[in-house]
Amino acid sequence: MSAGATEREDAPRVAVVGLGLIGGSLARLLAARGVDVVATDVSAATRAAARRAGLTVADDVAGCVADAGLVVLATPLRAMPAVAADVAAHAPASATVTDVGSVKGPVRTEVRAAGLGDRYVGAHPMAGTEHSGFDASEAGLLDGVRWAVTVDPGVDPARLAAVLELVTGPCAGTVAVLTDEVHDEAAALVSHVPHVVATQLLNAVAGAPVRDVALGLAAGSFRDGTRVAFTDPARTEAMVTQNAAWVAPALRKVVRDLELVIEALETNASTHAFFRAADAVRQTGRPPVPAGAAPTAVEQVPLTAGWPAALVERCTAGAVVVGLTPTHAEVVRLAPR
Repeated sequence: MSAGATEREDAPRVAVVGLGLIGGSLARLLAARGVDVVATDVSAATRAAARRAGLTVADDVAGCVADAGLVVLATPLRAMPAVAADVAAHAPASATVTDVGSVKGPVRTEVRAAGLGDRYVGAHPMAGTEHSGFDASEAGLLDGVRWAVTVDPGVDPARLAAVLELVTGPCAGTVAVLTDEVHDEAAALVSHVPHVVATQLLNAVAGAPVRDVALGLAAGSFRDGTRVAFTDPARTEAMVTQNAAWVAPALRKVVRDLELVIEALETNASTHAFFRAADAVRQTGRPPVPAGAAPTAVEQVPLTAGWPAALVERCTAGAVVVGLTPTHAEVVRLAPR
């Protein structure tokens, strides 16, 4: 299926459970692309808002997933045990289960506990804003973005194919197929640690005696460095603590590096190494490579025995999946422009 194409009439129904920023944006995008999508949310007010937005909405999980071919869990991790149990009780055995959370290992643990482990393929769209809730959602938020999709060694290839078809088809996205561990370590570095650091920058100003003057003088650097700190603090705290095993050691390195800078500043020593340590990254352009960047050669990975592992190997080395045919996965390396 070509990126952004309208779904076939016989394409499976997609059930989106949870209509916050990401779940709501996904449901809006799929509906706009002609996908048969049904959504639900624990909040009656949110369900009403989604209906007003033109979405097909069920009153509960059972009604949402009853005829689904693909179920997307878009609820907070704290709600996952109850929601996964509900899905296990009411979704067809043929339905593939995925999610949109920013941490993958803990979600797999919860879906396994609910008996859904053999149906689960993890997913994480690399997009978001500092806002939350259905009213902040929009179809464009997830249109054409990079996704991580995670698998374990026993993944059912047909389940993986179902998620890849959704992301590279109606969502027009590209996919890095990874293990949970690689995803969670990488997400700690490029998402969760930045949220912690941004929060500390905001905390430092909030507690300073010159707070009001500083905020009055703040411009681009402060705005860009603290944007995600304006996210709902409870949501950020949950995200960070859920990935504590990877966030904690990454933060320890940040603290060690900053202590070295402090020592150098206090002793008039050189800070050159600190400010030049990322030169190799700067020279390749601002990461991540933007969607739509020029691809290098397209590789056709046959969907023969072991193809999920082949995609994990390529994507761990920097490739992304851009399409899926009945016989091949289309894989490219993206070069900065």
